[in-house]
Amino acid sequence: MAGKEEGKDPKKNSATVCGFPISIFFIVVNEFCERFSYYGMRAVLVLYFKYFLRWDDDFATTIYHTFVALCYLTPILGAIVADSWLGKFKTIVYLSIVYTLGQVVLAVSAIHDITDANRDGTPDNLTVHVALSMVGLMLIALGTGGIKPCVAAFGGDQFQDHQEKQRGTFFSIFYLSINAGSLLSTVITPILRAQECGIYTQQKCYSLAFGVPAALMVVALIVFIVGSGMYIKTPPQGNIMVKVCSCIGFAIKNRFRHRAAEFPKRTHWMDWSEEKYDKLLIAQVKMVLKVLFLYIPLPMFWALFDQQGSRWTLQATTMDGNFGILTIQPDQMQTVNPILILALVPIVESAIYPLISKCKINFTPLRRMTVGMLFAALAFIAAALVQIQIDQTLPKFPSSTEGQVKFINMDNSSVDVRAGTNAFTLGAFTANEDYLTFDEPFVLEVGLGGNEQVNLEKGSRVTMVIVQDKPLLETLLFKDITAKPEQGANTIRFFNGFGSALNVTFGDLAYRDIVANNMSDYVDLQQGPARFRIQSSAEECVYNQDLGFGSSYTLLIPSTFTFGPNCEQSIRPVVDIRPNTIHMAWQIPQYFLITVGEVVFSVTGLEFSYSQAPSNMKSVLQAGWLLTVAVGNIIVLIVAEAVTLPDQWAEYILFASLLLVVCFIFAVMAYFYTYIDPAKIEAQFAPKDPEEKEKEKRKSVEMTRKDSVEHSKEDRRSSDSSANEEETRQTRI
Repeated sequence: MAGKEEGKDPKKNSATVCGFPISIFFIVVNEFCERFSYYGMRAVLVLYFKYFLRWDDDFATTIYHTFVALCYLTPILGAIVADSWLGKFKTIVYLSIVYTLGQVVLAVSAIHDITDANRDGTPDNLTVHVALSMVGLMLIALGTGGIKPCVAAFGGDQFQDHQEKQRGTFFSIFYLSINAGSLLSTVITPILRAQECGIYTQQKCYSLAFGVPAALMVVALIVFIVGSGMYIKTPPQGNIMVKVCSCIGFAIKNRFRHRAAEFPKRTHWMDWSEEKYDKLLIAQVKMVLKVLFLYIPLPMFWALFDQQGSRWTLQATTMDGNFGILTIQPDQMQTVNPILILALVPIVESAIYPLISKCKINFTPLRRMTVGMLFAALAFIAAALVQIQIDQTLPKFPSSTEGQVKFINMDNSSVDVRAGTNAFTLGAFTANEDYLTFDEPFVLEVGLGGNEQVNLEKGSRVTMVIVQDKPLLETLLFKDITAKPEQGANTIRFFNGFGSALNVTFGDLAYRDIVANNMSDYVDLQQGPARFRIQSSAEECVYNQDLGFGSSYTLLIPSTFTFGPNCEQSIRPVVDIRPNTIHMAWQIPQYFLITVGEVVFSVTGLEFSYSQAPSNMKSVLQAGWLLTVAVGNIIVLIVAEAVTLPDQWAEYILFASLLLVVCFIFAVMAYFYTYIDPAKIEAQFAPKDPEEKEKEKRKSVEMTRKDSVEHSKEDRRSSDSSANEEETRQTRI
């Protein structure tokens, strides 16, 4: 059936433009849209987990890397289905439909209004959203992974044998489209996410950030199908991975059957498959296994590399993204990687490697890969140093056994305050600098008034406002937030010490009427200049304040406040949580180091693998390479769930240390590795020409006639010895 559908003559002449088949333009556009869809969705995924589904950092990281691992496991399934059953064209179409459906389901899962019955902007039933998002991600993993090994190969099938040069140019354009889609999507989708949308309430627009990639996937599918009549569709030829796995399985099973001592040992365990498989295939499998053995340490590199989209993005949420003319979103920092790749690949290939070669340094592929691992480890050390600086700027929130309190004096004169063992004086309309932490009830004394015992709620932060209640002073208690504002936003509230109710607005947001000696609710505002309008009856005062990232302020309207030209000068800001002060630019060194590691490690690794494997088994090594990426992501989720470290910088150091250990092991393995030429080895087992076979047969007959009966035993012994030597030589090869 598959053969019938894909059975068009692969040698047919298709229409060309500038020497290229028209069909490849559909394939390139399809790949660009698909990569935009995938990387755009992935760029905002971990923030969707954290801020929309309300998962903590560790669980969000775990699910993120589980998804990425699945995306790199399913290509094996896609390759087998395409080569053994459906063919590449049908596989791409069917799995693209699955892929598109998954993107649509994920976009729907991010619409908060579908379960927001009370219209407060928060989903009332997160289970529905979690279920939909998990279904969507599983469909996406199946779709993107399944078509990954098919699209590039299908594009290569469109060229005739004499179009070798055009085929090479096509692959360059093809991979350029991948990088272009990745770069544009990681710039655009975070901008879409930062928009606010909703039917009843306006929230961060994750549905739009997922919806645009879904639309691009629809475009990718339509474009690919439109070009159907122009494609060269080769029928399924059978999958080499199935043959390799069968050969290995038979060798293991046969060795187990003949494990008794009376059976003679064989030089290599793969030689136990000689009863069923020809020696050429066995020799090819041995070469592949030799390379796959070197793959064992490689997942650790990918465990660090793929954290750019999880841990490093979460790190960026606690940093300052103001670049002057540009404001960078945390998930946009990932664009540094593809930008640096486009810059570094030509520099490394055309300048660095030739310079090393001129210095008479034998910089072999395996040594390059070792250096790439070292750069990745250095990147995580750099990330740890940045995290240490961030931690010093973050507020220390109360534990589950503590409470914290801050005091604000709204009286028009100084007040002496004693809270437990802490004694200080507050000037008029000021607050103490930091929160005081208590793990048990404390005695509070304000001014000349009496003492009172205060018992703070465990795990809470509160502000106690001192107001004049003639003739004494009174304290009013208000709850504060106990975490950094999400997504780099700022939380602002007002305390009205004015004699009458005030109305405060910010754009379309209203604080409602704030009565005298009362605190408003917090309102989330984005980074940038904020313009507040304070109104009472027909009078109005405008107050401006520049907001950074992740801050919290209480703005005090004192009793001395008056409307007029300089009214804003009397308003006093009190910092509850300081804005992020470590700039996102400090992440650039770690991105630079990890990208250098990628260029040296990844590009060289694929080049080395292809040079050391038989020509018909490149797909096996491709599957093995993708498998190392999947295992690397599994390592991350294991560490995130199993290893509990108090500080994030310590986890970065742990990953860097693990990679350094693995790097040493890989260096030892590389030292003992012997480079081979697969073509020469395969030539040893190539079938001989009929004329050569006939000559050898005649020679054998003549030799038999000349030999005497008395020497037959010796001849047989000599023949056995020669056969053993030949088998030993082949095994060593």
